[in-house]
Amino acid sequence: MIINKTEENGIITFVLDGKLDTHTAPSLQDVLVPSFDEAKQVELDFTKVSYVSSSGLRVLLVGKKAAQSKQASMTLRYVSKEIRQIFEMTGFDNILTIV
Repeated sequence: MIINKTEENGIITFVLDGKLDTHTAPSLQDVLVPSFDEAKQVELDFTKVSYVSSSGLRVLLVGKKAAQSKQASMTLRYVSKEIRQIFEMTGFDNILTIV
């Protein structure tokens, strides 16, 4: 997975490209969790995410909890129909902010 970080107007955006799985989830966690020390709003661009495993779901949950602990927000954008179905089947659509 390729992770590109941008910051504009106090919002950090991570553009993700590839599979969010056992091999790539730790890399996302390494950049996502500390980002809440820098910004109160973090967005994850899922345009090019092709797959999310249980490890990927765990990292998104860790990110959500990190955001809450810093009174920040984490939003997922441009989630494909296929990935959205994974979130719906696991109940993560009720936990995460997906727009």
